[in-house]
Amino acid sequence: MIYVFKTSVRTKKAVQQLKPYLNKLLQQLNWNFDLEDCDKILRLDTSPELSASVIQLLQDKGFDCRELED
Repeated sequence: MIYVFKTSVRTKKAVQQLKPYLNKLLQQLNWNFDLEDCDKILRLDTSPELSASVIQLLQDKGFDCRELED
């Protein structure tokens, strides 16, 4: 399932800093940031259990992150 999150990640440098943590958590699952979007979107294809872990991970790293509803 595709999940979409609004984040406070603003730069490619921040994405690079998060990359090892997201790759470890999400293993081989696809994820990407859209920094051009006003909501600095993070999209990922994962399970509901991992989506909560992604929110917690970003918050632990000092970023705001919340799931956007359809």
